[in-house]
Amino acid sequence: MLQKKIAFLIPFFALTLFVSCKDNILPKPSSYLRLDYPEAKYAAFANNCPYSFDINEKAVITADKDCGFSITYPKMKATIYLTYKPVTGNINNLLRDAQKLTYEHVIKADDILEQPYLNPDQKVYGMFYQVNGNAATNSQFYATDSIKHFITGSVYFYAKPNFDSIMPAASYIKNDMQRLMETLKWK
Repeated sequence: MLQKKIAFLIPFFALTLFVSCKDNILPKPSSYLRLDYPEAKYAAFANNCPYSFDINEKAVITADKDCGFSITYPKMKATIYLTYKPVTGNINNLLRDAQKLTYEHVIKADDILEQPYLNPDQKVYGMFYQVNGNAATNSQFYATDSIKHFITGSVYFYAKPNFDSIMPAASYIKNDMQRLMETLKWK
């Protein structure tokens, strides 16, 4: 009788060993998409407004009121908003408002990096802000000649702020904003 039980158990153990020799299945960790964007190519943009600049050829520009513009990146679901204001003895108020707008994001921001910009040949002076963290905007700037012209720019994404997931797009657009600021010319 014992031999019959052993004879019955041997194929059962052999089958169990054969089935159990598969690789363990482990759950995969969640991840983000890898986003690669084409190299930026720029073209000069000018119209009847008192300034001109270079713009990424992949962006779509739309005129807003009072020489402001919306520069849209449809594939990245982002827009750069440019606002123009003439300087009429109110340069201190314009500077204060631009700085206040940036520092309103300090609640959600991990860090705000300021990069002064000076181009005495074109009479363009300003500040570029890189806002790190889950703030509503990741990059902002203002530029002026201190006498006649003042412009601000900020980028907004049409998604919940999650800096890790939008970082490639934010970096790409930040470079475009810096190029815009560096090529800004007053008329």
